[in-house]
Amino acid sequence: MNSRFSFASALAVIMLASAVSCTPEPPEPFGACPSPEQVAWQQMEMNMFCHFGPNTFSGAEWGDGTEPENIFNPTSLDCLQWAATARAAGFKGIIITAKHHDGFCLWPSPESDHTVARSSWRGGKGDVLKELSQACAKEGLKFGVYISPWDRNDSRYGTPEYNRAFVNTLESVLNGAYGQVFEQWFDGACGEGLTGKRQVYDWPLFNRTVRRLQPWAVIFSDVGPGCRWVGNEEGHAGETNWSTIDVEGFEPGAGSPPVKVLNSGTCGASHWVPAETDVSIRPGWFWKASETPRVKSVRDLMKIYYESVGRNSLLLLNVPPDTRGMIDPVDSLRLMEFKAAIDSVFRRNLASGAKVSGPSRGRGYSASNILNDDYDSYWAMDDGELSGSLTLELTVPQTFNRIVLQEYIPLGQRICSFRIEVPEGEEWTEIGRGTTVGYKRILSVPAVTASSVRIVIESALACPTLNGLGLYMDNF
Repeated sequence: MNSRFSFASALAVIMLASAVSCTPEPPEPFGACPSPEQVAWQQMEMNMFCHFGPNTFSGAEWGDGTEPENIFNPTSLDCLQWAATARAAGFKGIIITAKHHDGFCLWPSPESDHTVARSSWRGGKGDVLKELSQACAKEGLKFGVYISPWDRNDSRYGTPEYNRAFVNTLESVLNGAYGQVFEQWFDGACGEGLTGKRQVYDWPLFNRTVRRLQPWAVIFSDVGPGCRWVGNEEGHAGETNWSTIDVEGFEPGAGSPPVKVLNSGTCGASHWVPAETDVSIRPGWFWKASETPRVKSVRDLMKIYYESVGRNSLLLLNVPPDTRGMIDPVDSLRLMEFKAAIDSVFRRNLASGAKVSGPSRGRGYSASNILNDDYDSYWAMDDGELSGSLTLELTVPQTFNRIVLQEYIPLGQRICSFRIEVPEGEEWTEIGRGTTVGYKRILSVPAVTASSVRIVIESALACPTLNGLGLYMDNF
């Protein structure tokens, strides 16, 4: 009995060792790669922007800093309503304009007299950031802040002293009083202050301050370092969109990279700085009653979704609270319609259950990995192979007009061009093509019915990887 057991145990060990030895090494990371925080940020896909402050009550887009503090007086502020609306709409986080260019602080900043503490709202004891961060925590959302370095109220603006004051301002928000901040949003605007002077911002100091206090926060600006502006406020990333750019010699604002670079990134560049697409649900950024009839339609929002999330970008959709301090019911209803539209299109992957075949680097990296739900399970080819194809044999013929591809970005962005084909008689016919994939690419094609689909990677910077594929039908 003992000898038999020993023989069986030895055989099992040998077989296990053999299996392990046959498992190839994973591909080496290629070029600039995202941090774990940047990967988690990209996986959020959609967040809500809330522009709120004195401009909500004055009707201005950019206040001049002379507004009396008492102009800020929401009659029934309800941040839990914001958060509940955001969660129901499918957003994963909220970013609030804690301080816009007018310098007014939505929290009792010790560095300013132009704050909620000087208003009659809540008897001068109010703190919007406290209420919103708590509401986000209750609804399972992440909390982020926009803090503009331009200050049209502070008399120190335009002097070396102001940079230190701005650091103190950052510290009062990022010191943990409002919990973990997932994104610090830096606007590069740099206009004149009270004295008619412009400020020379100390961006390295500002970024170091954020990293010291909130090391997991993704820092937004024209050049990151965490994520970059997409180069427009219309809601579209480039059809080619690399998550990499070269940042040397650039800074936020007037010194930013060209718009084309912001919109499309740079192939093989030195830094991983993915694009964030910021756009408002209304014509303006702050709420105005006159703009309520002009809230974007579901069709508009779906187009924005396809051209942001569907082009390797995160969507930051501005939904500004009104003078009550609540999300306007028209905006809220539109968000629910938008969420329903997304759900109706992407609820069921028509490729589910398909048989997938194609070359791979071996055990653990098979083509079938593109259809499982494990983010860290992916298809990969052998090192040095820069092109290849995967074929899907569907369980039954399906009609679709949207194709989703996802690269395994922890190893870098690799794919330069691809095409999609379906059989027509004895031949394969191209129905769509694209350039970059990145975290997610949604390709729109004419509706087609097929029982087989082929994904052809035409070129890549390193052996291609894919960890997701879907076929869907959009009837809107």
